[in-house]
Amino acid sequence: MCGRYVLKAPLDALLAHFDLDGAPGLGPADLAPRYNIPPGTDIPVVRRSPEGRRLLHLLRWGLVPNWAKDAAIGAKLNNARGESLAGKPSFRDAFRRRRCLIPADGFYEWQAIGKARQPFYFSAADGAPLALGGLWESWRMPDGGLLRTACVITTGPNAVMAPVHDRMPVIVPRARWEDWLAAPADAIADLVAPCPDAALQAWPVSRRVSRSAEDDPALIDPLEEMP
Repeated sequence: MCGRYVLKAPLDALLAHFDLDGAPGLGPADLAPRYNIPPGTDIPVVRRSPEGRRLLHLLRWGLVPNWAKDAAIGAKLNNARGESLAGKPSFRDAFRRRRCLIPADGFYEWQAIGKARQPFYFSAADGAPLALGGLWESWRMPDGGLLRTACVITTGPNAVMAPVHDRMPVIVPRARWEDWLAAPADAIADLVAPCPDAALQAWPVSRRVSRSAEDDPALIDPLEEMP
């Protein structure tokens, strides 16, 4: 699964890196650096508009399908297993029509060591922001407004992730970003897979990251010694 991640790149860097056409309603103050982003919060998401523009919006992390009776279902749908996207009602329609990219400087995963859980930080080997593969939805609230939500798609591990956990986020390579956003689902099925081993680096970090209230740059510092 993917339950916490980091986004510290400023708005202007994201606009350039993801070749965005804009970020409607967002300014630099809306994207302060975050080092421990949990589900249930608003996150920046890259979507393709009907006119073909690549835009950045804030969506709630935790997918609420458009047919849901209660938005609380989003707390259970932070991630979508890649193996069941085409068949599971919660994700099927979004996988066909509403895919997105979720910018991240890195993400955390926890390794079970006896009864303890040791967090590791994963990031791109070249230091660039990652594009996590995601889905998005719009849900009509009781007051008539729209709640827009997103989730992260996960897949099996590559060799960097495997010693830590048996799942990892789908990471979409730059050359396939437009395909992911706009191509038919069967044309991008090959992307729902682990990224190349050489694309990632990882190291153990402080167990403070397990507390969602913790949010500071030191969270991604490598541990000098494992506990």
